[in-house]
Amino acid sequence: MEYGRLVATRGVADEMESDPMFAREISAAFDRYQRNDWGDLCPEDSEQNDQAVKVGERVLAAYPTSRGTIWIITEWDRSVTTILFPSEY
Repeated sequence: MEYGRLVATRGVADEMESDPMFAREISAAFDRYQRNDWGDLCPEDSEQNDQAVKVGERVLAAYPTSRGTIWIITEWDRSVTTILFPSEY
């Protein structure tokens, strides 16, 4: 899958800058994402992501971190992948 430009929201970026452990968690989550491991999703949502990769739809995954859940979203056109806290959506 193509990811486009990789960006993080201000909240995630600030936490990564101030907390090296959180930055490592973000890196580990993105590694999982690249392996099509969608994190803490129900089986139906994971299957939907598997299909989205094949047909070019939006992909959303969720991962637990020490600072709470983060989402990674790749847009349908693969122009950008965003790492964010759900509250920043």
